[in-house]
Amino acid sequence: MTDIKDKVILITGGSKGIGLGIATKLLEDGARVAITGRDEKVVQQATKDLNSKRPDHALGLVADVRSLEDQQKSVATITAKWGRLDVLVANAGVGHFGPIETLTEEQWHETIDTNLTGVFFGVKAALAELKKTKGYVITIASLAGTNFFAGGAAYNASKFGLVGFSQAMMLDVRSAGVKVTTIMPGSVASYFNGHEPSEADGWKIQPEDIGQIVADLLRMNPRTLPSKVEVRPTIPK
Repeated sequence: MTDIKDKVILITGGSKGIGLGIATKLLEDGARVAITGRDEKVVQQATKDLNSKRPDHALGLVADVRSLEDQQKSVATITAKWGRLDVLVANAGVGHFGPIETLTEEQWHETIDTNLTGVFFGVKAALAELKKTKGYVITIASLAGTNFFAGGAAYNASKFGLVGFSQAMMLDVRSAGVKVTTIMPGSVASYFNGHEPSEADGWKIQPEDIGQIVADLLRMNPRTLPSKVEVRPTIPK
């Protein structure tokens, strides 16, 4: 895939943060983007903003990645509107941090179910369509997927699992012409875990930077596959 124009791209968790940064960049490059999120008002506003830049090139869908049915409905809606699906960007993620003593059962399940099972569900929902187009799956993992830290038990488990899942999936589907890459960012200036981005986050990776990486991956000559991409701030604080 060397031309992004008119490609149909589904981005989970695309209504804010990294997902919206990816959607904005790909839309600017001519793609048709479908974004999902759980908050209807946030999804509607993000879709309105995207369509103001390129009319009828953005589709907003309210969906929870923890529901296979939701993800199947999203893919069906996209293919009914645009007739195809070329790329899945599995971006939706959450984080709960703290020692095991304070980590609750609910926090554990939300982290694993969103960051790992949610990607599995997204792939299950989209893979048949991606095989038709010889498309691309891009998962958004984290440097926490190879570097463990105190207080990160749930998050580390989800992202270590996601990196392993993504790399095994890459081997499973490449014979069908589907490419798989996992992007592993460090600190990003986003709304992750309730954080409100500010000027103090200027040293961090910006959402649009991840969007640029996704665009570059999609333009890569099909014979070449960067299966893992680690990304970190140039000068961290």
